[in-house]
Amino acid sequence: MSHYFITPRGRGGRGRTRIVRARIWGHELTLTSADGVFSADRLDLGTAVLLRELDPPRDRPARFLDLGCGIGPIALGLALECPGARIDAIDVNERAVELTAANARALGLADRITACVPEAVEPAARYDEIWSNPPIRIGKAVLHGLLGTWLGRLVPDGVAHLVVGRNLGADSLAAWLRQQGWQVVRVGSAKGFRVLDVTRAIG
Repeated sequence: MSHYFITPRGRGGRGRTRIVRARIWGHELTLTSADGVFSADRLDLGTAVLLRELDPPRDRPARFLDLGCGIGPIALGLALECPGARIDAIDVNERAVELTAANARALGLADRITACVPEAVEPAARYDEIWSNPPIRIGKAVLHGLLGTWLGRLVPDGVAHLVVGRNLGADSLAAWLRQQGWQVVRVGSAKGFRVLDVTRAIG
């Protein structure tokens, strides 16, 4: 699973680029992708399920997080649907961060999307919503640490929207989150994926 942890350097140091076309909440997007990033040739099926199963959030002065942004389809969709929102798009793969920033510039959204590695996010940042197709295959312990860190940055009434493959442990992840004190509701299911809404437990 090296693409989650390194920035690939192909010929010329940047890797071969290509075009990915995706329909996100009615927007037909043409995105730049490249070797070595997650789902480099197409919109990942899990991400597509997340975006199909959930309506975009209402437009308001909010702050959203795209956790594990890849080339930025979720962040871009959020920015297009919610002109009043700010979006942080983070990924440990520096090439993915560069591509998300480039795609945001191409769509005129760079003023509202901040693409960066996780370490660059300001410590005080808090989020109204987190959207993520989390990297399940990095291993349970690392995944739990990742989610524990970023779910803790939700505002008190915030929500995280996660998509996880049923065969990759969606139900066991939901059970673990509940054990950590989170409220988890399955709000969608399609093509072998579960869509989970995670919020702070009431009371």
